[in-house]
Amino acid sequence: MNVWFAASEAVPMVKTGGLADVVGALPKALAKLGVNVTVVLPKYGAIPEKYTKEARTLDTFRVQVGWRSQYCGVLETFADGVRFLLIDNEYYFKRHYLYGYGEQEAERFAFFCLAAAETLLRTDALPEIVHCHDWQTGLLPMLLRTRYAYDPAIRKIRTVFTIHNLQYQGVFSREWLKDLLSAGDELFGEDGLEFYGAGSCMKAGLRFADKLTTVSPTYAKEIQTEEYGEKLEGVLRQRSGDLTGIVNGIDTESYDPMNDPNVPVPYRHSLAKKRKNKIDLQREFGLPEDENVPMIGIVSRLVSQKGFDLVGETLPELLEENVQMFVLGSGDPQIESMLRGAMERHRDKLFVWYGFNEGLARRIYAAADMFLMPSRFEPCGLSQLISLRYLTVPIVRETGGLRDTVESYNEFADTGNGFSFGPASSRDLLFTVRRALAFYEDHAVWEKIVKNGTKQDYGWETSAKAYERLYRELAI
Repeated sequence: MNVWFAASEAVPMVKTGGLADVVGALPKALAKLGVNVTVVLPKYGAIPEKYTKEARTLDTFRVQVGWRSQYCGVLETFADGVRFLLIDNEYYFKRHYLYGYGEQEAERFAFFCLAAAETLLRTDALPEIVHCHDWQTGLLPMLLRTRYAYDPAIRKIRTVFTIHNLQYQGVFSREWLKDLLSAGDELFGEDGLEFYGAGSCMKAGLRFADKLTTVSPTYAKEIQTEEYGEKLEGVLRQRSGDLTGIVNGIDTESYDPMNDPNVPVPYRHSLAKKRKNKIDLQREFGLPEDENVPMIGIVSRLVSQKGFDLVGETLPELLEENVQMFVLGSGDPQIESMLRGAMERHRDKLFVWYGFNEGLARRIYAAADMFLMPSRFEPCGLSQLISLRYLTVPIVRETGGLRDTVESYNEFADTGNGFSFGPASSRDLLFTVRRALAFYEDHAVWEKIVKNGTKQDYGWETSAKAYERLYRELAI
């Protein structure tokens, strides 16, 4: 079976978040099941030269984006055994950042979807399935069912659309989208792009794809409610029979503390060796060196979705405990300012690195004893899976994929791989962290909790089988 992924980012080419990890790792897991995946991706200027210099130009043509006739090149390259098709247009994609260009985002990703559809018309080996990821590719299922449906071969292609985060929808003005797509009002009814007087690229994917998936079973249920549905809960309830929640995995070869080049002291199951990495991180950033003090790690966007309002309310009391915290991330200036003030008052207990550094993130996973994710909502989350892989116990709020992957420790049954709380309140967060800190003092119990975490499979094998079954059902 041949499947094309359409996505706005994928490792190892380019990454801003968890979407790239999923699109990079899932094709490798599917290949083991006999599914050949080609990833279609914009040719960003940020893609490392080692991939682009070996790329082979397959085709060049013009793409009509409204009244604009734009150049498009299609380049083929390979990484980690996965075939990539890079959609080339320097005006749209050779930029300093991947995203963040306001209304022009509509033009950039309308071009990408149109170029992907045109590429399908020109390929000798059509895929049975086109699997689109998030709003940046939401227009593609619509194009294949409308503008390109005149081609009998295109009509045979089935489409899957995956929601990675419903909060980001690609909403733009109707007139702007009509201009870019050379479309009339026919695409903007209740069964089309219409979204409260504007147009939603996410809704296009939800309406026109044959099957919908999202990245955890709990999130699939949550987004059908008003609280989590981001004003699309009605559409999702209508399509609930076509919606499946499949939890994400991680690339367990890449995220392996025994073979991770970023980890100073490699380890497999030894907490004693793991704690040597804590000493290394403390020494590097000037925290008091003590391998026995519990360290809480956070690697996250610093935004309210991730529960940092709760962290801010809790931090003064939390830092009164015998604890160290290491935070890596960037985001809301007010949250950054709150953390900066706390670090100035508690230089012996808190260190914050603003921005993102992949190597440092992995050293935090290896050094920390606990990993904090108090998210208000979390479609799946990868950090809790990575932390478990690195023998780091997650502390999470019970939402989305966090609820599906972290079981709170039960001291009576000796079950559970982490700690969790339900209500999005600072009191519940503080209580749960203090509960984890109390169990940390009992070495035998803590080793049991860590060991429970090693019994689970955090790779892609199970989830890849679920996707493979979905593809085969569609292709019949």
